[in-house]
Amino acid sequence: MKWNKKFTYPSSTRAITNGKRYYDINNEKLPSVTSILAATEPPEKKASLERWRKKLGVDVANKITTEAAARGSKMHAFLEKFILGKLNLDLLGEKTRESMMADQIIENGLRDKLNSIWGCEAALYYPNKFAGAADLIAEDYEGSSAIIDFKQSNSLKKDQWIDSYYLQCAAYSLAHNKVYGTDINKAVILICTKDDLFQRFIVDGDRFKNYQDQFLKRVDQFYSQI
Repeated sequence: MKWNKKFTYPSSTRAITNGKRYYDINNEKLPSVTSILAATEPPEKKASLERWRKKLGVDVANKITTEAAARGSKMHAFLEKFILGKLNLDLLGEKTRESMMADQIIENGLRDKLNSIWGCEAALYYPNKFAGAADLIAEDYEGSSAIIDFKQSNSLKKDQWIDSYYLQCAAYSLAHNKVYGTDINKAVILICTKDDLFQRFIVDGDRFKNYQDQFLKRVDQFYSQI
């Protein structure tokens, strides 16, 4: 895979205000993509999460959520170092769960598929609307540009369960297209479970444009709420 550093991505700082994450980019304080999605989550999804928490008990649910977040952060760190050429997983001594999960994503989701990269962990923003940081911005992933997102999971996913992942990628594509004049119209979700089971989901074309439209509506909803 090659790097094409065509675009200069801005620096940013993050802060929590009233329980929501904001980015300071180019003298704008913008809500994060994840904060917008959380604040505008459909009632049925909130109810489903609450039922899960009650079934397990608050303490157990919090423990599972915290462990998953920590596992995801470590996995992302391995992937970022690999993409930046700072890590060769084959040369690691002791294999950790997170490094093995990262290796699954590299071997099954990136190698021989990712040909050219624009950015990694790049701050993106849509002026006056929102901001976020994309895991990977591909110039050429199997022949077209794409937003690529890395996820860890406790269990296997189904396509209909991961709308929020698609909306997140749609947001990043909208920001990139707006600021840099690109035409990114594809999301690639690469998932590895804690048991090293790999999944890849791709959405593009009209379906992806529909997610872009959905996210813009969620942005309008977010601002109407505040």
